[in-house]
Amino acid sequence: MSRPTPAKRPPSPSAARQTAEGAWAAKMDRLRHRARPQNKLRICDDDQLRRRFEDAEQAAQRARFLAEANPDDEQVAEHAAQATTALEDARAALDDASDFLTFLALPRPVLEELISQHPPTEQQAIEGTVFNPDTFPAALISAASFDGMTRDEADELLSTWPAADATLLWEAAWSVQQESRVELGKD
Repeated sequence: MSRPTPAKRPPSPSAARQTAEGAWAAKMDRLRHRARPQNKLRICDDDQLRRRFEDAEQAAQRARFLAEANPDDEQVAEHAAQATTALEDARAALDDASDFLTFLALPRPVLEELISQHPPTEQQAIEGTVFNPDTFPAALISAASFDGMTRDEADELLSTWPAADATLLWEAAWSVQQESRVELGKD
């Protein structure tokens, strides 16, 4: 004859509070130590390598779609595997020929201070500008640069690169400041 299992006692209010406080402390520690968002800007002047990578990327995507649509076709699966290998090779070649600039999101108070150090001119303020677009971009690029780019170096690149490249440099540093990794009201 088996004995009945004794019912579990609910934890005492004190023990429940300690458990909740410990869980909160652990959660808060994780929140304090989150990695800041980062953004990488690829710079590659080899148009042939960039086109090779883009072509390989499209070919691999088409081959994957065909393989997913025909799961029993071994020849299609082999073609998808070969296309994936070709894409990896093209990416490695492009990476080897590229320079990367990495930008990190700044803590909110640091970003706000940086913006306040570069106020818009009276005319820019009338136009609704929050910061001075002549001085702030180089300051932000430098402040957000993981690589240690100075403000003078950022100014130099913004002044000497073609407009499209200079715009992408600015956007790499600015967009990471706007990146959110939290969701509101989602389960």
